[in-house]
Amino acid sequence: MTSTASVRIKKHRPEPAVSAPASARSSFARTPRTFYWMVVPAVVIFFGLHTVPVLSGMFFSLTNYAGYGTWDFVGLSNYVNLFQDDRVLNSYGFTFGFAIVSTVLVNVIALAIALGLNSKIKFQAAFRGVFFIPYVLAILIIGYVFNYLFANSFPAIFTAIGMPGLATNLLASPDFAWVGIVITTVWQAAAFNVILYLAGLQTISADLYEAASIDGASGWRRFRSITFPLIGAYFTINMVLSFKSFLQVFDQIVALTAGGPGTSTESIALVIFRGGFQGGEYGYQMANAVIYLFVIIIVSFVQLRFLQRREASFS
Repeated sequence: MTSTASVRIKKHRPEPAVSAPASARSSFARTPRTFYWMVVPAVVIFFGLHTVPVLSGMFFSLTNYAGYGTWDFVGLSNYVNLFQDDRVLNSYGFTFGFAIVSTVLVNVIALAIALGLNSKIKFQAAFRGVFFIPYVLAILIIGYVFNYLFANSFPAIFTAIGMPGLATNLLASPDFAWVGIVITTVWQAAAFNVILYLAGLQTISADLYEAASIDGASGWRRFRSITFPLIGAYFTINMVLSFKSFLQVFDQIVALTAGGPGTSTESIALVIFRGGFQGGEYGYQMANAVIYLFVIIIVSFVQLRFLQRREASFS
């Protein structure tokens, strides 16, 4: 019995695991180090060109530094004064109003164009290339072109067709200059959103639309029940990126109105640039930039969370 039991134990005793070859172990050990060396240069560049300027700007926001000469530590007085500065508050109001209107228009127009380009139409590839052209053009060039159109071409056209009431330079009106900036910005920015929406539309199976058509679903019903829920993630990223980008509007305003007439179209970025680099308010406008940074972060976070919840409710 003893010998039989020992034989059984020997039979059921697990064999030692076979170790991996030395070459495999050395390759595994080298791989993480290789990836680290690929990442480290980018981290160093990011830290030097982004993190260091941000930290130095936060420090100077606590001083009365004019951008040159000596400076004194003033604590939080710059931040307190910002909330009492009508010019700064007006720039925030204009920027947020502009960003909301432009974000809505860009996404509505881009989604409509993407739906058209995703359908079976002739010269589909050519149309996609044409609609993407505005995105590859420089914003300043587009701004100067539209400046000429608003100041010269459009007034002449409206005069020729017998509509003298519209034959005025839209950018010269303190009440409606923002409309011209919105038109220019939407025309240029819609191209990128179209590409993202097209990418989302091409992930939807045609079988879903065929099944919906067999069930008698209308075009609007198919869009509401199939298309929009399935591109919810693309809609979310487009809304967040668009709103964040429009909150930082600068080039279009410089090319079209330079913040005028008066200060009616001054954005936050333009106020920071003029005061900080041209007006001797470096420390003061650094405080404005710090607040602006946290505003963009908070708004983007809230917007992302809200849209993701809406996205989940559609699915």
